[in-house]
Amino acid sequence: MKTLRKGGGELRGWERRDQLVLIGCFFALFPGFFFYHTLLGTGMTGAFLGGYFAPVAVLFAAPMCLIYLSRMRRDRRRLTMVDLHYGLFFAYFLTVVVVNAAAGANRAIVTNHILGVLFMVLVFIQFSFIDFEGRRFRVVGLLSLAAMSSIAFANSVDGVFYLGALGIAKDADALATYQGFSRSYLFTYLAVVCFTRSLPLRLVLHALGAATLFVNTARSEFAALMFAIPLVEFYYSRHKLYFLLAAVMLGALLAMYFDQILASLPSNRILELLDLSHSTSANKRQQLTVHAWQTVAAHPLFGDYASYKPGYYSHNVLSAWVDLGLFGMVYLAALAIVPITPMFFHEYFAARARGLFMCAFAFACVTVLLLLTSHYFTDMLLSATLGACARYSYERKHGPHRAPELGTSALRYPDFREAVPQPRQPRA
Repeated sequence: MKTLRKGGGELRGWERRDQLVLIGCFFALFPGFFFYHTLLGTGMTGAFLGGYFAPVAVLFAAPMCLIYLSRMRRDRRRLTMVDLHYGLFFAYFLTVVVVNAAAGANRAIVTNHILGVLFMVLVFIQFSFIDFEGRRFRVVGLLSLAAMSSIAFANSVDGVFYLGALGIAKDADALATYQGFSRSYLFTYLAVVCFTRSLPLRLVLHALGAATLFVNTARSEFAALMFAIPLVEFYYSRHKLYFLLAAVMLGALLAMYFDQILASLPSNRILELLDLSHSTSANKRQQLTVHAWQTVAAHPLFGDYASYKPGYYSHNVLSAWVDLGLFGMVYLAALAIVPITPMFFHEYFAARARGLFMCAFAFACVTVLLLLTSHYFTDMLLSATLGACARYSYERKHGPHRAPELGTSALRYPDFREAVPQPRQPRA
């Protein structure tokens, strides 16, 4: 069997093939989505793959599931409690969907939920097994970020990147909104930056990412990126106190020159984050949240599945209560918080720095932030968090970075008296 040398170890042939499929799936779903819709929005192609994400996910479904099953069969220790509980959540979710579909629920919502489960499963498998620190992933990831940023800057008009405004798309109805573009960028950015040890390169990625999502006008993803930056930098900082002092000084400078900075920025909807009361989108989401509270007040235990028009769901974790009932929402919240909590206490302030922990923690923090403020409960960020948590749990116990075993050492002497200094015998 062919092997490939990797960091002093051996990467076996089947592992190399698995990595090609896993990495191919990641870049097809996220940067690939961005590039496909760029071609669509600039009129260079028609919508030959529809909305793109669903057909590509279906294409990768079988090989990705086979990779997961083969990995579990080769090493049963990989089946962690995270895998089991996420599997139980999917079983409950699908049961609710099937029962309500049989009762005549809206077919569009049923279809969206089934596809949502597929998307979440694929992302979970990716983050459970991809070698994010490998050279292949990092090179393609950095090139993808550079290409996506270049596209956003080159096609922005008056500081806004929105390809629909160009009016040259052949199939405008299939063109993604700014949320789709920002999702692709945020996933790729976090997967790359969390494993980047070089401070100058991380700073470049932060600046590039913030500028790209600013012109993309995706407020939620922009806020998530800005929230993740200090988490990543504090973790990788060797001198935590100096980092805090620098952050305070930077905050003071921003406060002093805030008006000048705002005046120099192009006007777009990102600036609505400074005053959401004047944001039509924020007001619409507030109305949807009020409607969700009314729904759960009327149906507190089991919710009211598909009781809304497609696209009019609550943009926060209440959407899980509406569709899955109180148990579903509580279980979802526990999945987002419980696995990462012990990891935080074990790793965040440790002397060592591990990219896998930072990946899980950054995705977890972003997931909680967006579930509380803007995203639907089938958000794939949760799958990324749990996939990284499952891999961390396995490697902590059985991988090369596992914690040292604590126990009594083996005896150096077969007879206890040999270990005790004996008094010298008087000379004859």
